[in-house]
Amino acid sequence: MSNKTHPKLDVLSVELVYRILDYLNDCDLVCSASNVSSRLNAIIHTYSRYQTLTTLNLESDQIRHQGAQNIAEALKQTKILTTLNLESILIRDQEAQHIAKVLEQNKTLTTLNFGSSKIGGEGAKHLAKALEQNKTLTTLNLGSNKIGDEGAKHLAKALEQNNTLITLHLSWNTIGPEGIHYFAKALEQNKTLTTLNLENNTIGDEEAKHLAKALEQNNTLITLELSWNTIGPEGIHYFAKALEQNKTLTTLDLGSNKIGDEGAKHLAKALEQNNALMSLNRRSNQIGDQGAKHLAEALEQHTTLTTLNLGSNEIGDEGAQYVVRALEQNNTLTTLNLESNKISEQGAQYVARALEQNNTLTTLNLQNNLIGDQGAQHIAKVLEQNITLTTLNLGSNEIGGEGAKHLAKALEQNNTLTRLYLSWNKVGPEGIHYFAKALEQNKQTLATLYVGHNHIGADGAQQLAKALENNKTLTVLYIDYNDIGADGGKHLAKALENNKTLTTLDLDNNQIGDQGANHLATALEKNETLTMLFLSENKIGDEGAQHLAKALEKNKTLTRLRLDDNDIGHEGMRFLKHLMQEGRVSWNHRNYR
Repeated sequence: MSNKTHPKLDVLSVELVYRILDYLNDCDLVCSASNVSSRLNAIIHTYSRYQTLTTLNLESDQIRHQGAQNIAEALKQTKILTTLNLESILIRDQEAQHIAKVLEQNKTLTTLNFGSSKIGGEGAKHLAKALEQNKTLTTLNLGSNKIGDEGAKHLAKALEQNNTLITLHLSWNTIGPEGIHYFAKALEQNKTLTTLNLENNTIGDEEAKHLAKALEQNNTLITLELSWNTIGPEGIHYFAKALEQNKTLTTLDLGSNKIGDEGAKHLAKALEQNNALMSLNRRSNQIGDQGAKHLAEALEQHTTLTTLNLGSNEIGDEGAQYVVRALEQNNTLTTLNLESNKISEQGAQYVARALEQNNTLTTLNLQNNLIGDQGAQHIAKVLEQNITLTTLNLGSNEIGGEGAKHLAKALEQNNTLTRLYLSWNKVGPEGIHYFAKALEQNKQTLATLYVGHNHIGADGAQQLAKALENNKTLTVLYIDYNDIGADGGKHLAKALENNKTLTTLDLDNNQIGDQGANHLATALEKNETLTMLFLSENKIGDEGAQHLAKALEKNKTLTRLRLDDNDIGHEGMRFLKHLMQEGRVSWNHRNYR
């Protein structure tokens, strides 16, 4: 539509136009209304929501109607937009060209997200040209596209000229040896980029060699993400050598490569010399107990590393012993991930012993191991005395009622743990009884508790509900996949009428049905603290949907209600529709009967 005065708009007062604009979403406000007429443009520029709109998140159906050209035109008009999110929208190369052309002149946008937009080498070429001119963009996300070596070539060349971009995401882009070679060369020249994400491309040992050489020269990059590539011991050797020279890189993500014990040995040696690295991810890298031993020896000497991820390797009890023994000497590590490493009760005992000495670790992940009730008892005993650990993940560890008993008892003594993850265990109603007792006494600091997939049933839900009526610390509770039924929903609903602290409650897949949903709806009319409630896969039908919708009319604090995969039909959707438009209710098409 041409930007001329529209006859019908001339007779509308500014106040009436404002009221009309109140009903438009951000996309229509910026991309459609502002291109109707010169008078409407003038009014929109005085409209309060438009004047404060700095972030625009567009959805696929909106962009389909507006078109990339309208988005580009909107960028010309707005003078305050700083963030534009176009993720998962089919922009493609031609559409990218329209936006790239505007970027050459734009002076406000700092963050642009083109993730999963099917942009190829040609589109990347246009964006690269824009980067050579643009002076404000600091973050560009092109992850999950198809830019390939050709697009990488142009972007890398732009980096040699650009002096403002600090974050560039290029994961999942089929970038091969040629493209990586260009980026390595650019890193030797660029003086501003601090974060580069090249996850899941085609980076092997030879490509690692080029990037490592660039790191020896580069003095600005602080985060390099290279997970899901094919880097082996040889490539790691090059990075290890670079780390001995580099003084700025603080985060290196090498997860899901092929490092092995030999590569771990190279990195361990580098850590003895490097004093900058703070976060190292070696998750899923075929590292065994010997590789763990090398890394442990380095940890005893290293004084800057705060985060170490060794999840999904093969270190076992022996490797765990090496790593945690280092914790007795190390005074900097705060986060340790040892999930999925076949650590048994014996390994848990080693961990507990180390926690008696360590005074810095705040987050420990032992998920998906084999520690069982006995291992949980070892951990529980040390929790009674430990004063630093705040987050503990023991999910999927074959912990039953006996292990839960010891952990719950520890919570009554512990004054620092705030997050406990116990999902996918065998806690059952008996084990939940002990946790409910601890929560009811309200002595602990626990704020987040995950007990999903634990077969607690309606009885377990009743015990937790009773605890929630008195507890004043818990804010997040996940009880998903526990078959609590309508009765369990009723007990929890009663608790919500009195509880004043819980903000998030996950009851997904619990068979509560319409009856349970009705009880929760009644509670929501009185509750003033809950902000998120998850009720997916609960066999809720039209009746339950109607009651929940009515409750949300009165309740103004619940901002997100998830109802995916229920039995809600057209009648139920009639009641929920306006809440979905407001973004308060999420739902998918599988609800329809």
